[in-house]
Amino acid sequence: MRRPPISATRRSEAKLTVDELCEELRISRSTFYEWRQKGRAPQCVKLPNGSLRVRRSDLENWLSDCEAAA
Repeated sequence: MRRPPISATRRSEAKLTVDELCEELRISRSTFYEWRQKGRAPQCVKLPNGSLRVRRSDLENWLSDCEAAA
């Protein structure tokens, strides 16, 4: 099921699931969790049920930092 598009102002506030993040970065879940364990993943928000989310703005900042380090 497709979600309606997110407005530009809400996009920075949007939170991605681990699956959405992995799909966007084209990495496996195991790679994401390996990065997370090593402290190399974008900052995550842990929900009360244990699920993780990544704010769109944190992902964009993390990608910028990766680009600058390259």
